[in-house]
Amino acid sequence: MHWIDGTIIALYFAALIFLSFYKRRKNESEDSFLLSGRTLSLPAFVATLVSTWYGGILGVGEYSFQFGVSQWVLFGVPYYIFALLFAVFLAGRIRKNKALTIPEAIENTYTKRTGMVSAIAIFLLVSPAPYILMLGLLFQFFTGSEANILVFASLTALFSVLYVSISGFRAVIRTDVLQVVLMYAGFAVLLFLAIRYAGTPVQVWGDLPDSHQAPLGGHGIQYLLVWFFIALWTFVDPAFHQRAAAAKTPGTARRGIFWSVGFWFVFDFFTVAAGLYGFLILGELDNPILVYPELGAYLLPVGLSGLFFLTLLATIMSTLDSFLFLSGQTLGRDLIARYWRPDKSVSITRWCMLLSAVLGILLIIIYPSVIALWYVIGSVLIPGLLFPVLGIYLPVFRLRRRVAAWAMVLPFSVSTLWLILGTLTTGDLYSYAWLGWEPFYPGLFTAIIIWLAGRERNPLKGQS
Repeated sequence: MHWIDGTIIALYFAALIFLSFYKRRKNESEDSFLLSGRTLSLPAFVATLVSTWYGGILGVGEYSFQFGVSQWVLFGVPYYIFALLFAVFLAGRIRKNKALTIPEAIENTYTKRTGMVSAIAIFLLVSPAPYILMLGLLFQFFTGSEANILVFASLTALFSVLYVSISGFRAVIRTDVLQVVLMYAGFAVLLFLAIRYAGTPVQVWGDLPDSHQAPLGGHGIQYLLVWFFIALWTFVDPAFHQRAAAAKTPGTARRGIFWSVGFWFVFDFFTVAAGLYGFLILGELDNPILVYPELGAYLLPVGLSGLFFLTLLATIMSTLDSFLFLSGQTLGRDLIARYWRPDKSVSITRWCMLLSAVLGILLIIIYPSVIALWYVIGSVLIPGLLFPVLGIYLPVFRLRRRVAAWAMVLPFSVSTLWLILGTLTTGDLYSYAWLGWEPFYPGLFTAIIIWLAGRERNPLKGQS
């Protein structure tokens, strides 16, 4: 890395600290610290939602390099569909709900025990582990250092804890506005130079193998359906709920998601195209997860290479910031402070961000793969959260109070057991199917059975 690139990166870190301290409030209320006082404007809403959604940028690059345009089919289209459904059916209702978090809303709708179970599940769901891993890989690549990846991962995670804990959600929003600009600018420059080097997308399409042109990338329909169902993550994603709850009005939340889907469509084109150009220009890579950094190093001159490093860094850190904040909030505010010291919820949340970062670092030692982390977390947790969360806002999905906690625990348990049996029978840490079924399916099937048997028959007249 040239000293000019290093200077650009140092200025970026300085800017993050400045934005965190800017107009900092010393004694913030819960509403202000967690939701920025529910005053989020439409541009800020779009910026923070768009940037937060792409933290897995290196995993996206790995997939597009290996399987081509199927990245768009698996990681784009399902999320557009469920995001639009979220906007139509949930966003406005979430904004009108007085609860500050999902566990609080679940407790208010069902029981205290159900709220505690949901808080544990959501704490695991928003684990920052995949993003800590990607930051470690990114710094190791660009510094050319042989130091252990955990060193870089730990330092960047702790830096994120530092500046997010200063102003809470306000710090997340301000830094996301900067980061979304860097995201689009960096990939636009990379694609411009890739097109100059190799030709337009139309010209190079015929040079791609069939596997990279195929909509499913050579995978079977069951694999596609698993990722499609994992996109149900959108309905239970605390980042979506938090931003909808923080919007200035219900209309702001709905319109913001529609605008965000449009921006995601454009950025997905950037990421898919960059992965395909990386495949054609670079050839075989020992570590495909680094295709974007490798392509940037190959095409970009000094200065611009530093800018593109910032693009990747900002894309990952925008999600890491949100997930650290959400996991710290869930553990600190919804579990510890809520049942121990409610008057200290903001302080406890800050400390729990640090604990979340440490646990994330430990998790990447067990699963040192971004795609594997997404798959495992999504397969185990989403089936159990889906119906209780939807039931808060949509009466047709509402469960009876005495059933709600079991509607989370049993699907979690079934998916986890299925995953363990699949791993043990194959002897492969990254092979999860047992009896030919991926663990998400039995978990979701269990959740559907419980919902059909235990749903509230007259939800509008009160709960039994």
